[in-house]
Amino acid sequence: MAYNRDAGQDLALELQDGYVCFGQSFGADKSIAGELVFQTGMVGYPESITDPSYRGQILVMTFPLVGNYGVPPRDEMDSLLNDLPAHFEAREIHIAGLVVASYAGEEYSHHLATSSLGAWLKEQGVPAITGVDTRALTKRIRDEGSMLGRLLQRTQSSPISTALTNGTVNTQELANGADEVDWSADFAQVEWLDPNKKNLVAEVSTSKPKIYSPDPSTALKHPSGRPVRVVCVDVGLKYNQLRCLVRRGVEVEVVPWDYDFPKLAGNEYDGLFLSNGPGDPAMMKDTVEHIKIAMAEARTPIFGICLGHQLLARAAGAETIKMKFGNRGHNIPCTNMISGACHITSQNHGYAVDSKTLPSGWEELFVNANDGSNEGIRHTSKPFFSVQFHPEHTPGPRDTEYLFDVFISTIQKSIADAAVLSRSVEFPGGTAEENRRLKPRVNVKKVLVLGSGGLSIGQAGEFDYSGSQCIKALKEEGIYTVLINPNIATIQTSKGLADKVYFLPVTADFVRKVIQKERPDGIYVTFGGQTALQVGIQLKDEFEDLGVKVLGTPIDTIITTEDRELFARSMESIGEKCAKSASASSIDEAMEVVKDIGFPVIVRAAFALGGLGSGFANNEQELLDLCKVAFAASPQVLIERSMKGWKEVEYEVVRDARDNCITVCNMENFDPLGIHTGDSIVVAPSQTLSDEDYNMLRTTAVNVIRHLGVVGECNIQYALNPFSREYCIIEVNARLSRSSALASKATGYPLAFVAAKLGLNIPLNEVQNSVTKSTCACFEPSLDYVVVKIPRWDLKKFTRVSTLLGSSMKSVGEVMSIGRTFEEAIQKAIRSIDPNNLGFNETAALMGIDQELQTPSDQRLFAIANAMKSGYSVDKIWEMTNIDKWFLSRLKGLSNFEQLMTGYTTASITQPLIRRAKELGYSDRQLAKFWETNELAVRRTRVDAGIFPVVKQIDTVAAEFPAHTNYLYLTYNGTESDIKFNDQGVMVLGSGVYRIGSSVEFDWCSVRAIRTLREQGYKTVMVNYNPETVSTDYDEADRLYFENISLETVLDIYTMENSSGVIISMGGQTPNNIALPLHRLHVKILGTSPEMIDNAENRYKFSRMLDRINVDQPAWKELTSLEEATEFCDKVSYPVLVRPSYVLSGAAMNTVYSRDGLAQFLQQAAEVSKDHPVVITKYIENAKEIEMDAVALNGNMIGHFISEHVENAGVHSGDATLILPPQDLDPVTVQQIEEATRKIGSALNITGPYNIQFIAKDNEIKVIECNVRASRSFPFVSKVMGVDLIEMATKAMAGLPVTAYPPVNIPKDYVGVKVPQFSFSRLSGADPVLGVEMASTGEVACFGRDKYEAYIKGLIATGFRLPNKNILLSIGSFKDKLEMLPSIENLHKMGYKLFATAGTADYIQEHGIPVKFLEVLPSNEDQQKPEYSLTRMLSNNLIDLYINLPSNNRYRRPANYMSRGYQTRRMAVDYQTPLVTNVKNAKILIEGIARHYDLEISNVDFQDFSKIRSDNEDHATQLSRRKQSLSLQQLLARSPFKGKHITSVKQLSRADLHLLFTIAQEMRLGAEKYGCLDVLKGRVLCTMFFEPSTRTSSSFDAAMKRLGGEVVVINESVSSTQKGESIADSIRTLGCYSDAIVLRHPQEEAIDIATKFSDVPVINAGNGSREHPTQAILDIFTIREELGTVNGLNITFVGDLKYGRTVHSLCELLSHYDVNINLVSPAELPMPNSVCNALKSLGQLSTVSNELTHEIVAKSDVLYCTRVQKERFADLATYERTKDAFVIDNRVLKAAKDHMIVMHPLPRNNEIHEEVDFDPRAAYFRQMRYGLYTRMALLAMVMAA
Repeated sequence: MAYNRDAGQDLALELQDGYVCFGQSFGADKSIAGELVFQTGMVGYPESITDPSYRGQILVMTFPLVGNYGVPPRDEMDSLLNDLPAHFEAREIHIAGLVVASYAGEEYSHHLATSSLGAWLKEQGVPAITGVDTRALTKRIRDEGSMLGRLLQRTQSSPISTALTNGTVNTQELANGADEVDWSADFAQVEWLDPNKKNLVAEVSTSKPKIYSPDPSTALKHPSGRPVRVVCVDVGLKYNQLRCLVRRGVEVEVVPWDYDFPKLAGNEYDGLFLSNGPGDPAMMKDTVEHIKIAMAEARTPIFGICLGHQLLARAAGAETIKMKFGNRGHNIPCTNMISGACHITSQNHGYAVDSKTLPSGWEELFVNANDGSNEGIRHTSKPFFSVQFHPEHTPGPRDTEYLFDVFISTIQKSIADAAVLSRSVEFPGGTAEENRRLKPRVNVKKVLVLGSGGLSIGQAGEFDYSGSQCIKALKEEGIYTVLINPNIATIQTSKGLADKVYFLPVTADFVRKVIQKERPDGIYVTFGGQTALQVGIQLKDEFEDLGVKVLGTPIDTIITTEDRELFARSMESIGEKCAKSASASSIDEAMEVVKDIGFPVIVRAAFALGGLGSGFANNEQELLDLCKVAFAASPQVLIERSMKGWKEVEYEVVRDARDNCITVCNMENFDPLGIHTGDSIVVAPSQTLSDEDYNMLRTTAVNVIRHLGVVGECNIQYALNPFSREYCIIEVNARLSRSSALASKATGYPLAFVAAKLGLNIPLNEVQNSVTKSTCACFEPSLDYVVVKIPRWDLKKFTRVSTLLGSSMKSVGEVMSIGRTFEEAIQKAIRSIDPNNLGFNETAALMGIDQELQTPSDQRLFAIANAMKSGYSVDKIWEMTNIDKWFLSRLKGLSNFEQLMTGYTTASITQPLIRRAKELGYSDRQLAKFWETNELAVRRTRVDAGIFPVVKQIDTVAAEFPAHTNYLYLTYNGTESDIKFNDQGVMVLGSGVYRIGSSVEFDWCSVRAIRTLREQGYKTVMVNYNPETVSTDYDEADRLYFENISLETVLDIYTMENSSGVIISMGGQTPNNIALPLHRLHVKILGTSPEMIDNAENRYKFSRMLDRINVDQPAWKELTSLEEATEFCDKVSYPVLVRPSYVLSGAAMNTVYSRDGLAQFLQQAAEVSKDHPVVITKYIENAKEIEMDAVALNGNMIGHFISEHVENAGVHSGDATLILPPQDLDPVTVQQIEEATRKIGSALNITGPYNIQFIAKDNEIKVIECNVRASRSFPFVSKVMGVDLIEMATKAMAGLPVTAYPPVNIPKDYVGVKVPQFSFSRLSGADPVLGVEMASTGEVACFGRDKYEAYIKGLIATGFRLPNKNILLSIGSFKDKLEMLPSIENLHKMGYKLFATAGTADYIQEHGIPVKFLEVLPSNEDQQKPEYSLTRMLSNNLIDLYINLPSNNRYRRPANYMSRGYQTRRMAVDYQTPLVTNVKNAKILIEGIARHYDLEISNVDFQDFSKIRSDNEDHATQLSRRKQSLSLQQLLARSPFKGKHITSVKQLSRADLHLLFTIAQEMRLGAEKYGCLDVLKGRVLCTMFFEPSTRTSSSFDAAMKRLGGEVVVINESVSSTQKGESIADSIRTLGCYSDAIVLRHPQEEAIDIATKFSDVPVINAGNGSREHPTQAILDIFTIREELGTVNGLNITFVGDLKYGRTVHSLCELLSHYDVNINLVSPAELPMPNSVCNALKSLGQLSTVSNELTHEIVAKSDVLYCTRVQKERFADLATYERTKDAFVIDNRVLKAAKDHMIVMHPLPRNNEIHEEVDFDPRAAYFRQMRYGLYTRMALLAMVMAA
């Protein structure tokens, strides 16, 4: 680790092998030496550092965050052992020194804490260092063994104060690193010291015997009347061993290590106990002799622990050995050799008993399940036994404390019966043989796994992950696996996992049918969320008759955990407490039971997922309202005491059939109890629990899970009172849950995989840890990092939804981030949630700070940042939120650091401060904001300072064992990477967080891409940060980076991995957003060029392209005023679709039906102006929407599928019902769509996937949008048609051979229908209607013989119930009534009872169909007859189906207006009444019901992957060539410049420019595809420059050569001009050799002379200060390509406007466009009057100024700078005065828009500061590339034949 004098490093840690690292001191100011060891426990530092076994050792804590919960009072004495401290293991700290990665400082938080850890270390004179890469140290000790180390204090004072103020960094020192500075000169020196050579025991043992007596009420008595006494030999006794003995009722006499107890203690004792202790057991000869005598006398039982165990073994005649690095931690698995059980133990030792040397008469009692070392022995015929681990724990798990009971019961038995003294000790738990017989392995050949169905809020992608893991585990065991899951977008339903997949609803009926057909012998119901559990409960009594065994947790256990009442009773029976609660089956009962519990209460519906139908009630009225909703969701509600404000803590627990039980991960919620855990920020592992808290809850978890009999995995949630140890159990989920997926990703422990194995009754200690591949799965992961999970809400997508967070979950996805500090992790997580978030800093929040803090919503974290910025203290925020002060103080630290950072710039910042900022998790973009610069400038500063992230592995064991894992994260809190970078793998960017519009479909695409590449032998790198996904499963890719998908991170990984390319088209929009910046930074993007992606995403460019290739699109326009908008709408006619660029209410898009509606809507949009334009598109009513998914290679289509939407256009495609193969499309329409798709693929030169949405009406098609990436429908079409489009796309992008149009082999009478899954019931207040904004959270797909059968199955799969009797209709528009009439008649014929609202009832009656009229009236009007009340019918669940078709509002009502339709729709959702709101859905549903399907299973319902399909049909589509677009030759044929001179921009009309730019686009495509075009083959161009030129001359040269022509360059300085030849003569001469001439000359009239005398075309490359036409052309092209359009822009010219010929030409060309022009120049260099007057006459001149103000910059779309040209000045003084008048730097650009550009014709002097070069808005280097294409176009137009 490099030593840097300025970094405030005041302590060095030196190892004997020469390794040194530096950090900050937080303990005593002194230097020490000792033995360096590491400990992997995550809690319990006060206990560890007072453990005498650590005497003389320098302790490295692998868990990075230490000191969080402070230190309890030193003076509080133990209630039992009166004169011993209550909270520690000794009276003093025994370690020699402490090494940690990150110390909490004085901001600790715990109700018992009275001081910080640092203060206590100082008191006790123990030095400590923080800021060290403890993982790197651990790996060193692991590989080389324990070694000596020393902590050395700095003696030279640090110049840190100056470095921070004046910013001087010795860059020489930075560059050369540690070699240059001899660090040792600055630090104290002490001698090396090996503590093992000393008698450490003598230092820690008691000096004289002392007796400790038990509480008289529990004291055990000897028959003689004296107390039962144990002699304890203190060789380094931990006080908890004493507590464990005395608490069990024996009197203990503690004696010194060398005390001759056989002689001196006489016969007055009944048991001998040998304690733990430090050092080498071989040094303890006296003690061993005394033990030998006691063993020979064999008068009492003997029990030894740790060093006591080694001493007993030596006394028996065995040897001890020094281990390489010892075992120190709290998660070490030890197998009991008698019972076969595996215990998790706490250990701390460096020596072990050599079991090979055990004499006869002794046997091994425990063995380490990881390294096989001895962990315990017993005598075969005497009551002597000992263990190497610490059954007294503190710190650590309490699972083996029972050994003290064994010891004391053996003493009691021996007192009663002397024969016991000649028998070996007996242990509970039976023998291994008996246990194996009792729980044999389950023998199953075929297993059915139930999936979870469509993704919904509360049940999302985590079940794809857990189900996939389950299937992997079953496959590994060779079991045939059948899956039933209608979610077609998942990985688990793809080839390569299950042998057979049924796309059917996960309901009792369908599962029963599948079991009858498949006859499996086992079933798993715990991998499919609540959906699968409910089916398990419903079929519980049928499984046996069906011959199916339920694997894993028994159904009865599930029922106990699901039924609140049963659960509470079960907990009571083992003395555990739940919150005070009662259940009620009616509202009256609920009102009664609450009296006993007392308010506030929480109300929950039983058997509901994710807290559905739950909430808090503070009084009777609130309770009444909640109960009404809850009873709609469930027959029973539970009412329990609310503990809002308590900490919420969860443990993931794993138990096998043989009762081995572990907790894999504990998590602490950042938010206190009161917010559903799915909506909480969660931190793993817990940060503010002490060892006592942690293990109290852990022990409870193990007891509860054992009592319940869970087999597999489950999670337990607690509420913990932050001011005491009071806790209660909230709930147990006896299945895999969202938090299990999070825990698997947080720890690297594959919970679902292990759970699936345990369900087969394989014991935990026989399952291998798949990460280390050397240890067993029966262990608890130790983390050396911290994980933060933040939920993602998408509440803006819904109208009227409540944003408050409470006990019902609302989030649609979540992110997880990993860091070595909490700050690093939480900032990463905040950025992952939304690419617009920079991190934890002040944000324009939506509501007041106080309100937001007190009633949490999705904006809460930003409210905390704003509060801190506004000066709120941690205490004040804590009072308002109850968020633990430890978390708040970390965030406050970030807030303070931000304030510090804003005082710096990239020039003044120091290297230590940049490093500190990166360690705290600040991104380059965030720092750019603080330093008023741009992201790439910060990156450059950081890279120049040598600051890079390092890569760390997640290995489940905190580096204690070597890991074979590829599960990685980046951190700046480290000095070395854990891996070597030699794979050069292909990177695939994942989808990021699940949100509405981007969900599991994109995860499917990413995983399919990775699997395809791996099958082809490529190494792969996955980047994603979503814990719910299969793509973040550690075995999917060769390397998995759990990291943000941002420019900074992707660049860092790409550079480190030296990756061979990046695939961005699989992860939806997230990776697409960074495609262009990555491309511009020379990252190799595989597939379609990002510039082409931009052509598709920029509405102007795309629109122009469609026009150019003759593909139609709906009329649209971007408008900047209400007048323009009204005019456009009148022209195209209503209805129209309006998309404002900025809206306060968050409603993004809307359909408007009238002029009034438009005015109303645009008033709601904050303002319509130049800065906030609105885009209006013609909305085509009653048109069909069609989805096209295609794959192309080099612009040629190689595969495609067309699906049709059921709903008409106007419903977002993500919410639409899709049918494939299409059933009702006209062949002509299909042909047109194929043709249009082919043209678009070709025009964008696509390689890879793309998706286009079309609308069709009367056989005319129009394109709505085109996504040049995989789309949501790719998995659906790939699976329905049996052709994996992603596999094809991946091969195309990677340049692998791929077959175009592989044969499609689908059965006859086969239709797949994709049905959206909505979660409106979760989103209180949201209006459940479909519109142009997407609202569905997931999808399912089912198959049928026709579309109706498939649709009915699909609907059932989303949880829809088909109606039995009563159907309610409410239809708004007449058109819909007319369309619905035949269907309504159908319903009547089928015998349904119809109800309707006023207008609808009249209409139905008029047509002679009986119907009952219902009134929509508020519920409080009692005079209404109940049988006529619609609300009463809904709330009493008397309606089976509600068809509510709202009319299109002809004018928009204000947002607060609650229409009756909305109220009844919302009621239907709240009371779980099936609701249909779309006329097309209603029709297909009714038709489906009328066909009375038997819904039996047929061969279309499943896909069999156990044998791969045969390919027999050949499918090729012939595309007609209609409406051809023009070829390049045809375009050139239209050139107006053929053979013409190009001297002035005045020659060009708007149409000429348009043609030139179209040709330039073609040139660009051609150059990118082929490198060179033969358009001007055989042609010669002469260039003659009388002034210096780099760009213009070489770009003409390059352009000509790329067109296949030749160039003759005339160098003026060595030409005949030097002999006095005139221009006229030179030009005439050149005309003889060439086909065209390019001329630049300082005299303005030179070009006129040239054209007069030339026989070939002359192109003006600049004549003096007058004109530079080709530069102006390329400038316009640049603006158009960068910003999409030139019209409507604000263009600012800065600099020398007097002589700037480029500006003059450009102003002339801009006269063709509608623009505003600002002129900013020094007073001496104004724009010539002629130009100004021309601008004025066109109304284009906006501002003329001599200074570049903030206002001008803020409104500019283009900032065009010019060089002040020395050669144009007669007087040098004026030049010097004006040359640096305007400098564009980051400070100036701070005021600029995000999407503007800075241009400059170049060369430049100082007009643009170099730091701007890294700003993505700097377009001046890209300008030159555009110049190449425009000059190619111009030359071709002038010279082509």
